[in-house]
Amino acid sequence: MNTDLFIENLFSTLVSGDRNAPRTLVDAAFDNGISADVVAREVFWPTINNITTLYRNDQITRLAQQYATRALSSLIAHLQLRYEMSESRDRTICLFCGPHELDDLAARLMADILEADGYTVHFGGGNIAQDDILEEVHSRRPDVLLMFSAGGSDGPGIRHLIDHIRGINAFPEMQIVVGAGIFNRAPGLAEEIGADVWASNPEELLEELENNKDVRADLDARTVGRGKVRAA
Repeated sequence: MNTDLFIENLFSTLVSGDRNAPRTLVDAAFDNGISADVVAREVFWPTINNITTLYRNDQITRLAQQYATRALSSLIAHLQLRYEMSESRDRTICLFCGPHELDDLAARLMADILEADGYTVHFGGGNIAQDDILEEVHSRRPDVLLMFSAGGSDGPGIRHLIDHIRGINAFPEMQIVVGAGIFNRAPGLAEEIGADVWASNPEELLEELENNKDVRADLDARTVGRGKVRAA
């Protein structure tokens, strides 16, 4: 598969408002043996990032962004049925994201990828109050609290949430993970606010969850930049 050409063709059909053309492209990929996981990670993920960047830079119109967002939402739902599911990892994730449609789209794609990789995911989306997140964490006691594709206004709230959870030593076994969104646009922020691990894309997140499940942040060593300040 020529990934760059696929992404280019998909993007042009998405922003055009033609709902059938993107489906035709993706179905053709499936017919040629491309897996749902590859489409999700190598096509949909960079496409969402492209749309987000172009819209933030006023390089596409609001209408084009909405055409693309709604068509991608349909494609992601369609893709969910095609994943090859891995065996259960017996790990539970509570996942929340930023307040905007593109934040939700990226996080929803991540939720599907995580489920296919064997995690049990409870995806709450965006615009969820900290008290509600704390209540949900208390009720479900997940292995991971994941704040993925957070919006620019979410940083202070996430830091306050981490401070609160760690300050009262609540859920010491739970790992707090962040990624994408504002954490990609502000290098060092994840470490500065005391996240245990962080990732910029789906591949990196899966790797961090697999290889660093016992890592916990040293909250007394907060710093800016991705230095080796994490302590297991």
